[in-house]
Amino acid sequence: MKTWQKVGIGAGIVLVLGGIAWFSVYQVNKGVVTVQTGRVVKEDLTSIVTASGEVRPKNYTNVLGEGIGKITEIVVKEGDQVKKGDVLLRLENIQPGADVQAQQAAIDSSEAGMHAAAAAYDSAVATLAQRQADLEKARFDWQRSQQLYKEQLIAKSEYDATKATYDSAVAALNASKAQVEQTRAAREQTRFNLDQASAILKHTKDVLRKTTYVAPIDGIVSYIAVRVGENVVPGIQNAEGSFLMTISDMSVVTAEVKVDETDITNVREGDQSDVTIDAMPGKTFKGHVSQVGELAILRSSGQAATTQTTANTQEARDFKVVVVVDNPPEALRPGLSATAKIQTAHKKGVLTIPIQALAVRTKTDIEEAEKAHGGNVTLAASKPEAMADGQQKVDVTGVFVIRGKKAEFVPVQTGISGVTNIEVTSGLKDDDEIVTGSYKALRTLRPGASIKVDNSAPKREESAT
Repeated sequence: MKTWQKVGIGAGIVLVLGGIAWFSVYQVNKGVVTVQTGRVVKEDLTSIVTASGEVRPKNYTNVLGEGIGKITEIVVKEGDQVKKGDVLLRLENIQPGADVQAQQAAIDSSEAGMHAAAAAYDSAVATLAQRQADLEKARFDWQRSQQLYKEQLIAKSEYDATKATYDSAVAALNASKAQVEQTRAAREQTRFNLDQASAILKHTKDVLRKTTYVAPIDGIVSYIAVRVGENVVPGIQNAEGSFLMTISDMSVVTAEVKVDETDITNVREGDQSDVTIDAMPGKTFKGHVSQVGELAILRSSGQAATTQTTANTQEARDFKVVVVVDNPPEALRPGLSATAKIQTAHKKGVLTIPIQALAVRTKTDIEEAEKAHGGNVTLAASKPEAMADGQQKVDVTGVFVIRGKKAEFVPVQTGISGVTNIEVTSGLKDDDEIVTGSYKALRTLRPGASIKVDNSAPKREESAT
């Protein structure tokens, strides 16, 4: 046999042996899935709901236009600290001031008329008293004259004179009574005129007062919306008045955040929270929840969700939550962006696993794997009655536990969740080895599949130049 023939035969044998070896290795590793694993551990777990919003004072007021006029002076500027009653701005007040002066003069005139009417009434009362005395004297004289005339001791003319005097006294008394009533009516009229003038003066003073705006509360001037020379108009029905400025009481500061509808059921009043302010990086402020909104807010428009607005929409919704900052710094200003991490639950020494270790499989997949692997898959307790076909497709949440180089799917019950870990209340025990990655492996891994553990750090791919 020639040499080249020997070489060819040797090469063929090597190729055949190599192919056999490769096929053997391929068959051995066929169906093996490379995964990363972790351990079930006991640790303290805190459930946190994170929400963003803005800094707002608990107490603030918007100063709105009350009168009509042109702004002549703005006394304060944004950031100024003001006390209740401090002057904020002034409007043009020439006409209101003149109206007050004119009405004050009218009141002075009415008061003088009131005094004159009172004096006239007093004079009429005195005259009435005098007329009553004259009438009594005339009555006595006439009665005496009647007796003397009957005894024929006086002449008829004298008798007639005393009777005329008596009649005149009666008439004078009636006239005095009428004069008293007239002066009393005049006095009441002047009093009513004075009351009317006083009411008008009160109105004109109120109009004048509305040309000077003062701080309704203690706080800082957080926003000024107008400038000198602009006109101010009051609000009327279906129309808002001029918005002038905002006064904010920063003694109690809150972070008003929006919590997703999936998390709002876990938030309670009194929950502790860590608040961070974008304008103050690296600082965390303690706080607590003081208010949990009851009405949903549409995420796109920021308007409250009502039956009319949400009848035909599945738009995402948020709920307003107010977090009071316990010790706010002086540098805080309304409107600063804030993030609140609300602690909704805390447990000590509970079994936890990484959140990404959770997987979802249908009952059909689990039962098929049980049949294929001879019952090595742990199933959730089944109901005694037979399940319909639709119930066979119910999703089951669980984790893949490493047992004998195979991934066994174990249904679990979960509790509170933290930032990266979640509590397991049933199905696992401490120090169980479970599959934690990769995402692709967890998504496609079948119950009972053979696995290969590779917990080495993933290689970073170099970016192409």
